[in-house]
Amino acid sequence: MSSLVGRDEDDFNNRAGLAKPPVPDDVQDAIRTLIRWAGDDPTREGLLDTSKRVARAWKEYCLGYGEDPAVHLSRTFEEVGGYDEIVLLKEIPFQSHCEHHMAPIIGKPAIAYLPTDHVAGISKLARALHGFSRRLQVQERLTAEVAQCIWDNLKPQGVAVVIEASHSCMTARGVSTPGVIMTTSQMMGVFLEDERSREEVLRLLKS
Repeated sequence: MSSLVGRDEDDFNNRAGLAKPPVPDDVQDAIRTLIRWAGDDPTREGLLDTSKRVARAWKEYCLGYGEDPAVHLSRTFEEVGGYDEIVLLKEIPFQSHCEHHMAPIIGKPAIAYLPTDHVAGISKLARALHGFSRRLQVQERLTAEVAQCIWDNLKPQGVAVVIEASHSCMTARGVSTPGVIMTTSQMMGVFLEDERSREEVLRLLKS
């Protein structure tokens, strides 16, 4: 029954122009092997199409490998009416996966920069973040990559990136301690070198 449902779903997607990419046999075999190793039967009704679904889900989780996050910051705007203060984007939901256990990392970063003579569209900052987060990651590297990308492409006076996230590899396994939040930060330019600028951006980040 389950396999028929899967074929019906594929037929519907094909007719609607929503055909999903094929999943190589070796990828499906690897997922079935993992299911067996975990103690279940990949041939039982509820798991017959799981190998395809998991493979496609992981392809979606890892879309960042197929893009260059810097592209999102290539278009900027110079007509900002003389604005030369901090630009801050907070509470940006993101999801990544830990490269050590492939478990979800879920958090909300804050990104700030002090522009020179041009700014980027605010959605582009979020897109650049997602370009890096949709890969197997550690939070420390993700924080540094986002900050460096903004620094290299917008060439601002300063960049600050702060990420707060929950790691399922800690909350759902191992030490099994839910509710723990990990915070990482990366400061560049005036936010690193000038105490007054650093205090200002930290105050905005905490507000």
